[in-house]
Amino acid sequence: EKPVEGTVVAVGNGKLLDDGGRRALEVKAGDRVLFSKYSASEIKLNGEEHLILKEEDILGVVEK
Repeated sequence: EKPVEGTVVAVGNGKLLDDGGRRALEVKAGDRVLFSKYSASEIKLNGEEHLILKEEDILGVVEK
């Protein structure tokens, strides 16, 4: 399967580490990213479809 391209709408607080700290995310809202078609969970919010991914499921950020 070819990777899918999408735009990041929102991000969380980062990955929770074993020591209780958080690792900052490398992606931010507005980034264009590539991800595997089957790595995302689909949800519907206010009539719009969105995908939820883990950062490690992102294959890369598309440079403009």
